[in-house]
Amino acid sequence: MFRIISGVFKIVVVSLLTGAALSALDLSAADILIELGLTPERTLALLQQGAAWALPNLILGSMVILPIWLVVALLRPPRGP
Repeated sequence: MFRIISGVFKIVVVSLLTGAALSALDLSAADILIELGLTPERTLALLQQGAAWALPNLILGSMVILPIWLVVALLRPPRGP
C-alpha cells in the first residue's frame, strides 16, 4: 500500500513541477493541444469515446475475473505466522 501511495505522490510532485515550468515558459494546455492538431473539445470527445468503449468491457471482464479470484483466494492454504 505504501508503494502505491509513494508512486502517486511522486507523480503528483513531478506533474506540479512540470506544470510550473511550462507555465513559466508561458505555455498552456490549449497551446500544446493546438500544436498537436487537437482542440480541447476534440480531446474531450476522444476521452468520452474511450471511456464509453472501456467501461462496458471493464465491467464484463470483472464479472468473470472477480469470481475466479474469489474462489482461488478462498481455496488458498492459510498463511502461517
